[in-house]
Order: sequence, then structure tokens, then C-alpha cells
Amino acid sequence: MKKQIYIETYGCTANQNNSEIMAGLLTQVGNIITNNEELADTIIINTCIVKGKTENKIKRRIQDLSRLDKQLIISGCMPETDAKQLKKLNSNLILLGTHNFKNIANLLKDKEDKLEKRQEKKILTPKIPKNKLISIHQISEGCLGQCTYCKTRLAKGKLHSYPIQEIVKSIEQDLQQGAKEIWLTSQDNGCYGLDFKEKTHLLPKLLKKILALKHRFKLRLGMTNPNHILPILEQLIEIYKNPKMFKFLHIPIQSDSDKVLKDMNRKYKIKDIEKIITSFKKEFPNIVIATDIITGYPTESIADHKKNLNFIKTHKPDVFNLSKFSQHKGTLAENLKPLPMQTIKKRTSELMKFHRETAKQNKEKYKNKILKVFIEKKLESNILEARDENYNLILLTGNKTLLGKTLNVKINQIGVHHMVGSIV
Repeated sequence: MKKQIYIETYGCTANQNNSEIMAGLLTQVGNIITNNEELADTIIINTCIVKGKTENKIKRRIQDLSRLDKQLIISGCMPETDAKQLKKLNSNLILLGTHNFKNIANLLKDKEDKLEKRQEKKILTPKIPKNKLISIHQISEGCLGQCTYCKTRLAKGKLHSYPIQEIVKSIEQDLQQGAKEIWLTSQDNGCYGLDFKEKTHLLPKLLKKILALKHRFKLRLGMTNPNHILPILEQLIEIYKNPKMFKFLHIPIQSDSDKVLKDMNRKYKIKDIEKIITSFKKEFPNIVIATDIITGYPTESIADHKKNLNFIKTHKPDVFNLSKFSQHKGTLAENLKPLPMQTIKKRTSELMKFHRETAKQNKEKYKNKILKVFIEKKLESNILEARDENYNLILLTGNKTLLGKTLNVKINQIGVHHMVGSIV
């Protein structure tokens, strides 16, 4: 019997891809994906556990949906780490863990939890992309880190890299079907291949193989930890010179204090981060830098906070993912005495204030300039979303016939995280 299924996704790009895979597998066996939860027979909530705030939001959402007479499936990281708590919210929930997304069709049929720990390749699999112009590819699962605060590693497990030839084949299939942007994603792209027998960084080799494909496209490399960028820094910079590469670097620092980094069990020092950012900016002055900071880690002092502020003032990241420290059960930082919430809120506000000021300063140089952009998405009304070669976000007025086109645009207005332009 065909079912109408609604999928709601939280969290990272990998999670978005997992939802695309579930949609593809479910439609392959005759089900229908709907954007209307009211029409759905089954609702899937694909969860994230990176932030405590997001976890609480998801739990409230589950409670609300539990009042409806619908089959409710909870997938992703939360079933791996919080299965008992989820069942307390609703004993009829069906759970699908991070290593079992390909089991979604069987789960729908037998209505049994799928939480087995196994290695699952999330490539060369049927999927329904949210945006056909954007092709998301996971290159690995898990990581090599043991960060004290991180709950995701408890859900995802150890690093499991996918074969280069299969990743490249999957990407080529999507390019043949009309994709124009390729996004590479994982918990840490930099450690790709370190679980193979060679024990060497294979990310440069993978990038070169992808960029050699005979198609017109742009490639965006996702989050890469500093300690894995350092050994391949020169190689990466050479690869970024390829015009197919978005000049975009997501390097999470988490803190600008070596002491706090050591307490967090992060495997690098501030001088390493500064070397990476300085090296990239020397070669690509307009490169978009994205970073992550956790404010309010229990051992963070006032001096440490001031270092974070100085990092924002000095390096002016264009994209800033700021998280308040969350205590997660099962992590090494679980039993640390938290800082007062008032202190954390104050530090959060100060960091965001500095970021808004410096990120907008970054965009001053684009005012009244002409940029070549790719139209990748239609938003509400006649607003289009476009990206330049540095992955800056530009909003335009136009209709859907412009999707997938590369155009020249004049920048008329600038904001903190986007610019507004008009087609030349």
C-alpha cells in the first residue's frame, strides 16, 4: 500500500543528504513524498544532536506530532544516543539510527527499530535532491576525533571513508542529470582516507579526480578540521586555484585559546589555524572563511573569551557558527561545572556583535561592483539566491527561468551574511 510521507530535517549537510536518500528509497518502492505534514500517513524526523537547543526543539516537536494519528519515525543521531528518552516521549516511536538509512523501506514495512551498528555507504544510492542543481555527497562517516564536548561522535562512530572511485562515479551521475554544484560533506573532510591501509590523507587525490570530470560545475568543500588541513595545506591551496573550486573554507576553531583547545582535546594550536587562514588569504584575498566557536566551555576564562573576540576582529570570518556550550550525557565534558548562563549569554552577545560588524566590513569592497554569479535557488516570491566564485550569497529579483544560469550582477546593497544585486 502506497503511503504519503513527510520528512523534516535538522542539522548538517550530511543530514540533508540522508533525507534525500530516504526519500529516494521510499519512492523507489512506491511511496509518495509530500511537503504537507497534514496529508502524510508517516512523518520522519531526521534529527541532530550538535546543540542542546536543537535537541530540545526536536523533542518538543516530537511531543506535538505524537498527538496526531500518524506513524512517527525518528532517524539520525538522536536514536543512537537518546533511544530511551525518545521512547519515554512516545513509546510508539520507530527509531532509525545513523548506520541504517538504507533500511528505511524495511522499517516502514516491519515497523521495528533499526539501530544496528554497521558500515553503510551513502553513495550510489537512489535519492531525491531538494535542489536538482545541488548535488550533496558524503565522502565518509564518523571521525578520528575525541573532542570532550562532542556527542555526535558517539552517534556516528569511528571514521569510515568511502572508495574514491565510487564517490567520483556517484558525482558524475549527478552531473549527467543536470547538477551544477557539488558539495562534499562529512564530520571532517580532512581526515578522509586515514582509515584506509595507506593511512595517508587522500582528500587532495579525491578533489583532483572530481575536478578532472568533463562537466561545468562548481565544487564546495565542507568542514575540515585544522589538524588535518596542515599536512596537506600546500596541496589544498594548489587545488583551490582550479576555477571549478569555490573559494570557500570551513575551518572550525572552537576556541582561540590553546588552553581551552587542550581541555577540549582538539589536536591543534592557534598558531596552526592562523597559518592556514593567512596562507589561504595570501593566495585568495577574497576567500570566504567560515568558522565555529563554542562559547562558555567550562574552563573558559575571561582572558580566553577576549582571545575569541580578538580572533573575530583579526580574521573577520564571513560565516560564524556560534554555539553555547551544551553538556551532553556520555561525553568527557559531561561532569564539568558549567559557567553561569548569564556569563555565557553575555559572551555570546559580544561575539555576535563583533561578527556582525566585521562580516559586513568584508562586503564593503563589493559595493557597486560587477560579479559573475550562479543562480542556484528560487526563494519565496520572485527572489533568487545566487553564489559568486567565493560562495558569497547574493539575492536577486527574477523568475525561475534564470535557475541554473551564470550571469553578471551589480551589487547594490550589502548586509552581514548576504548582498543584494541586480542583473546587468
